[in-house]
Amino acid sequence: MRGRTVREVSQALRQGRISPTELCQRCLSLIKKTKVLNAYITVSEDQAMKQAADAEKRLQKGYVAPFNATVVQRLLDQGAVLMGKTNLDEFAMGSGSVDSIFGPVRNPWGYSEQYRERQVEGQDTEDSNWVIAGGSSGGSAVAVASWTCFASLGSDTGGSTRNPAAHCGVVGFKSSYGLLSRHGLIPLVNSMDVPGIMSRCVDDTSTVLGVLAGHDPKDSTTVQDLFKPFELPEEIDVRNLCVGIPKEYHASGLSAETLEMWGKAADLFENAGAKVIEVSLPHTQYSIVCYHVLCTAEVASNMARFDGLEYGHRSNVESSTEALYAATRHEGFNDVVRGRILAGNYFLLKQNYDDYFVKAQKVRRLIANDFLKVFGSGVDVLLTPATLSDASTFAEFTKEDNRTRCAQEDIFTQSANLAGLPAVTVPATLSGRGLPLSLQFIGRAFCDEQLLTVAKWFEQRMKFPLLNLQTLLNNPSEPLKSQTSLRAL
Repeated sequence: MRGRTVREVSQALRQGRISPTELCQRCLSLIKKTKVLNAYITVSEDQAMKQAADAEKRLQKGYVAPFNATVVQRLLDQGAVLMGKTNLDEFAMGSGSVDSIFGPVRNPWGYSEQYRERQVEGQDTEDSNWVIAGGSSGGSAVAVASWTCFASLGSDTGGSTRNPAAHCGVVGFKSSYGLLSRHGLIPLVNSMDVPGIMSRCVDDTSTVLGVLAGHDPKDSTTVQDLFKPFELPEEIDVRNLCVGIPKEYHASGLSAETLEMWGKAADLFENAGAKVIEVSLPHTQYSIVCYHVLCTAEVASNMARFDGLEYGHRSNVESSTEALYAATRHEGFNDVVRGRILAGNYFLLKQNYDDYFVKAQKVRRLIANDFLKVFGSGVDVLLTPATLSDASTFAEFTKEDNRTRCAQEDIFTQSANLAGLPAVTVPATLSGRGLPLSLQFIGRAFCDEQLLTVAKWFEQRMKFPLLNLQTLLNNPSEPLKSQTSLRAL
């Protein structure tokens, strides 16, 4: 390693071309060979080798952040136990958690007794027939759903917390923009990103929110107002509540089961004395396109920092700076991330800027105004579907490209991010296949307490069943495809 710089050696260590212990041994050997120069009065050989071994262990474990995100640190300060880091789509870009460098995340309900007993005997049991978790924060949803932790954090830019929560049968909450600190959250779309909370009940979500919420001097987007933690009441009266049903959310592709559950939920509120009315959000039809333009534009800006010079992966191509940039970013990003970067840069070109980015910002304002008008008319919360249907199998999900799937999976969730509103998904029932079906509530800005109170009332009446993973727990190494004793209904 003679003649090499610190940066070059660091790159060699990250790429595995030399290990910390090998590098230390070479340096110690050179110290002995150059003893005549009298540079060292003490050589701490044993200590150096021990530290090198420790460094090698850390390197093998992967990257360790130099600081905690504010939401993580606040949990730790209250005595929370961190179980680990969960899996997600690369850079949180996806809606299925199938595009992670660590492999896809599998929905535990696909291994449940409820799902297995509804499968038709002789049905295709190929390995691709497992059920997706939803995304992008699929690992966090699965961690809660499979009882390995009591609550988890995700990120929510267009539904990345609520979508997997809905598919995995847990509560997924996105707070009002500015209520939770984004410090430490790798930015995807700065103007929409919100740390998300997942738990097995609304009360637990409220408890975690009480720890996390509040102003953070490290994040200028957090509100200055003092946040007071709240406890949700056990007895909830909805007779003075006005629930809005947006007619534009009767989207193409909405499953009959989801539509039926949506109607039953509306009847449930009405029978309890709440006022249930149909409302209109006329610009909803443009929201998914608007979201796509703004999302990719901000992605292009945010991903520019990963150039291989300051940190992250660096290519070996050294013919020119431009070639290094291009090779590094091609090697370091998957097809989904590269596609969004390219689309965003296209929208931000000088000749396209006004036609795409500026126009999308204007449409975003119209979408936010739609919500303001509805809530200003006396509506307290909106009741909508969370997803078009229950979770797909991996084989079915991957028949469509990622962009199409994101448009389908985010159709009901991304508008809340565009408007900065709080939203929560609550599991309602099981589909005919034995997979979770969830509904979404959207609230007024910074009325998170009221939103969660309504969600708790709904949760109390749904009595969503517990996940039964007995077979998997008894035979953890036995994959689903080996089960051939599935009975027909």
